[in-house]
Formats: sequence, structure tokens, C-alpha cells
Amino acid sequence: MAPVPSLPIKVGHIDDVQELRKAKPATVPQRFIRDMADRPKVVPNLSSSLDIPIIDLSKLMKTDKDEVLQLKTACEEWGFFQVLNHGIDLNVVEDIEKVAKDFFMLPLQEKQKYPMAPGTVQGYGQAFVFSENQKLDWCNMFALGVEPPCIRNPKLWPSKPVNFRETLEIYSREVRKLCKTLLKYIAVSLGLKGDVFEEMFGVAVQAVRMNYYPPCSKPDLVLGLSPHSDGSALTVLQQGKDSSVGLQILKGQTWVPVQPIPNALVINIGDTLEVRNPEPLCINTLLVTMFQIPISVLKFLVVQVLTNGKYKSVEHRAVTHKERDRLSIVTFYAPSYEIELCPMAELVDEKNPCRYRRYNHGEYSKHYVTNKLQGKRALDFAKIQSKTSN
Repeated sequence: MAPVPSLPIKVGHIDDVQELRKAKPATVPQRFIRDMADRPKVVPNLSSSLDIPIIDLSKLMKTDKDEVLQLKTACEEWGFFQVLNHGIDLNVVEDIEKVAKDFFMLPLQEKQKYPMAPGTVQGYGQAFVFSENQKLDWCNMFALGVEPPCIRNPKLWPSKPVNFRETLEIYSREVRKLCKTLLKYIAVSLGLKGDVFEEMFGVAVQAVRMNYYPPCSKPDLVLGLSPHSDGSALTVLQQGKDSSVGLQILKGQTWVPVQPIPNALVINIGDTLEVRNPEPLCINTLLVTMFQIPISVLKFLVVQVLTNGKYKSVEHRAVTHKERDRLSIVTFYAPSYEIELCPMAELVDEKNPCRYRRYNHGEYSKHYVTNKLQGKRALDFAKIQSKTSN
């Protein structure tokens, strides 16, 4: 069942960037051109110390103390890491990349059979557009709800490429296993029981979004994807083979490019884990936007726990390239939506006072999906405001 926006959303005309690139390769419409302060800047000769951490899952699974410490550092200081030996067969990784690329290469009329409705983030189009004047990303997206089955919109699952559905099913099962394993060791790194997340998350929600960034004649004027943090617990990013370097994360005041490592996957901490480690905060974000489940059907029964900001979600964005395209496949993994949120007692003390209030997913989701991507502003919804005396 698709949600009905409370008010009509007028997004104006949105150019399909692939078609724009074909018809007018040197043209960048004004709506894509960012304000001066938001334009990407080239940062040459970044120190190798700004490379994001690398985690070897095979060592983690042996509970290697040094690797667990490396994971802890990655989550505390970066919110991002690349994982090697992740256990997903190379053929599965290559197959999903192929069907994703094949989908984007279909004629526009075929892709438009699966439109992304204004105010939602499922289907083909541009997400998080809420006004006619909003700046647009230089990107085409195709997003689907995957698990549990009730969040799927079968009408948006494409019939072409012919093996798309089967390939996505296989890939999603493998990524789901990876997320469960990573969360186990993230819990261990926090000094918690390894199964704490699985017990608390219930039937986890999972969505996939495929992003295609065509070359852009003026990459210094546009963004492939606006700065934001994710509403998931974990996000798994597969960067297309031979794609341009496009993912950047905000480290301090510097946008750091993430250099792809062959056969590695990029993992990042979502808002859900920042607010609560073992619980779901942004689940509804995914439910309402990606899965198109109306807020009215959400129920909030289970109280979960948070990291209280110990592990942080991090702003990230995508930039474009003048001559090369880029493909990414992103999986969002989050807890079941039948929950309320509040920080975990074990992670709150005098030195680390409670930073987030208790709230339910429906409220947060409504807040998240009715605002454009804008850094980490969505998390302000949950923060306890400090009291100052006059």
C-alpha cells in the first residue's frame, strides 16, 4: 500500500540526467548548479592517514582482539570502514552490478514504468525532492523495499532485465547475512552480548537503492548526491567496478574521497546506531519512504536501546566526473519498525549523559521523509536540547 502525502507535493520538471547527457552533453541546467558554498572543491594530495579504516571480516570472526579494536576505532572515529573477506561470492557481486547497469541502460520509457512518486523514495527517479526550487542531484536512482516481504511494492520490481528479481533476491540474502555478522561484532566492540542486536531488531527491514551518475561536463558545479547521513542501522555500499571515485565522507571539515578497494564493500554507521546501538531509530524513514508503507499502519511496541552517540553516523555525499560514469548499489539495514527508542542504560553515565529523548519511529520517519537531504539535521529531531539559564 502506497502512502498518500498529506499535502500535494509540487516538484516541478526534473530532467533525467542520462537523457540530458545524451541530448546536450555540455549543458547543466540551472537547477543542478549548486550555490557557491555547496560546490565540491578539489582537495589535492590528501594524507594517507585520511584513508578510511579497513576491516578483515575473517579475522573478526576469529574474535581477533586487534581487529575488534580496529572496528571500535572505525565506528567511533570514522563511522565508515571498508570490509574485506566479507563472505559474499564474487559472482554474486558481479551479477548484481551487471543487472543494475543493464537496468539503467534501458530506454527511458521502460524505466519510467516504475516511477518514483513525489514524496516517496521507491521506484525510478530522484528522491527527497520536495519543492520546485530545490537543487537536484546529478544522479538517477532506482530503489526497492526488499525485506520483510510486506514492504515490497511488486509493481515496481522490473521485468527487465529478465534476471533482475532473482539476482537481487540472492544478493540481498547475502548482504543480510553480512549485516547480522557485522552487528554481532559491533556489539562485541561495545562490550555487549554478540546477539543483542539480533534480539532487539526483530525482523530487520532491508532496502536497496541503485545509483547511476553519468559524466557531467561541469563536475565542479554539481553534486551527485547531497550531503546526508543515513537513517539505517548499517549501510552496505558496493561501488561499481571501474567507476569513477565519487563517494566522499566528512572528516572534521574535510571531504575525504573513499578510494575503492578491489572486492571490498564500504560500510557505514547509520543514525539508528548513533542514537541507539541496539535499536532502530530510523526504521520508519525506510518504511515510509523506501517501502511506501503509510505511517498510519506503524505500531510502536518494543523499547530498544541506543549507543547514545558513542558510535556516530557521518555525513557523506557523492561527486561526479567529467568523463567517467559511476554506479553504486546501496543496501540499508535497519530494525523492525515496532519500536520506541531511547538510549541504552549501559551507555549512559555521569560522563556520558543521555543525549537523545525517547520517541517513536513514526514521528521520526515523518520528520525525515518530509525534509530534503541536509547533512545530519534529521538527528536534531531526537536530540535533547540543552537548557541555558538567562
